[in-house]
Amino acid sequence: MHVTNLNPDTNIGASAWLVDVEGHGLLLDAGVHPKREGRASLPLFAQAAGRDVEAMVISHCHHDHVGALPVALRHFPRAQVLLTELSYFLVERVLHNSVNVMSRQRDELGIREYPLYSHDEVDDIAPLFQGFKYNRDVEWAAAANGGAGTAGPTLEFFDAGHALGAAGIMVRGRQETLFYTGDVCFTDQTLLKGARFEEVETDVLIMETTRGNRALPAGFSREAEVDRLAAAIQEVLGRGGSVLIPTFALGRTQEILALLALLMRAGRLKRQPVYIGGLGRVFTEIYDLQSHRAHRQHTTLQLHEALNLVVLDPRQLDAMKLAGSRLFVLTAGMMTEHTGAHDLALRLAGDEQHAIFFVGYTDPDSPGGRLKAAPRGVPFPFSASGGDLTVRCDVRSFDLTAHANRDDLLDFVGQVSPRVVLLGHGDAPARQWFETQIQQRYPKVRVCQPQPGETLAV
Repeated sequence: MHVTNLNPDTNIGASAWLVDVEGHGLLLDAGVHPKREGRASLPLFAQAAGRDVEAMVISHCHHDHVGALPVALRHFPRAQVLLTELSYFLVERVLHNSVNVMSRQRDELGIREYPLYSHDEVDDIAPLFQGFKYNRDVEWAAAANGGAGTAGPTLEFFDAGHALGAAGIMVRGRQETLFYTGDVCFTDQTLLKGARFEEVETDVLIMETTRGNRALPAGFSREAEVDRLAAAIQEVLGRGGSVLIPTFALGRTQEILALLALLMRAGRLKRQPVYIGGLGRVFTEIYDLQSHRAHRQHTTLQLHEALNLVVLDPRQLDAMKLAGSRLFVLTAGMMTEHTGAHDLALRLAGDEQHAIFFVGYTDPDSPGGRLKAAPRGVPFPFSASGGDLTVRCDVRSFDLTAHANRDDLLDFVGQVSPRVVLLGHGDAPARQWFETQIQQRYPKVRVCQPQPGETLAV
């Protein structure tokens, strides 16, 4: 078995792993790097030139895991595309939105390489997508070995608890197994229940390390964070200010909307409109429609019925008066330029009446990360289009992550008892924490941090 890291950088970026098992090629994820532009954001597909990739498997539908899928299919046109049935309902929406975003960035930022693919191309490849239920064997290499009845590697999707449709992926060969966590959350969120990885055992483990540099404080509980967020929202709305919660359109938006719905139902927040973006509304509808298929809490909670959701377009947002206790749940979670969260933050930040509350991971080099870290009352460079910004509003962070805490992942290594662990999807300090801790706790386990383009025999 050989594994190649196709992420073009050493941080959280374009997730893509090329696995060669018993002579069969498999691509795990095909993401785009969120901090790079144009072709530089793509995985290192050229490193796999001449390799026969028979299948591509998508762990979940966030852009850093699926955003380069149409480009990957140009490199590997014979490949099947396999994903969970829940991701099947999301993937086309995600890719079409990616075309829209790239087209806008071409016009606004002059990135001539954009879009990297077109709406027509997404439509053309859609018939290749195959959705599967969790916990069933999927043959992906039999056809190349002569068709049905020929033994070949198989795979199985395990519910990862991270976002709708997210999966860990088990690859089984005749002699060895490999498990890829993708992005995983072991604890229950407001809607989605934690990962169902209890029966996973494997020879080779590819593991995310997002929170490796973040230790939980003593006595931490998710319930206490929810209470703290509810009290903070109530405080700001009570003084007539507005609250912005920047979120990712898929996953974080629906989890926060569910939390708000439950708080309003319990009388802990007053019932009022919640302003969201159009893409957030699209994914919220899919969450509602597929609630019977998902492993989740509050299975009868329909967000579009429980909340008065108001979809804002940019022109409405620019003209809206912010006084009067308004509540916004807007993309993007990193406050990327030319998004609702970015533009609203420019208006809210300088007024101490208002608040911006972060509820998940924020890249330190993103506009959101810089705002989150900025000292109060001191100008800082927010973004190229926004210029310098001075924060006077209430800025707080609440740990409601959809990623596994590092101690849970460390325990997971012991559960699966791998011979080899490959660390990815994390910054250097996060990966290094895991390498050190795994070597100390499980000295027989070989730990690797494959560099961009590096192939390891495992």
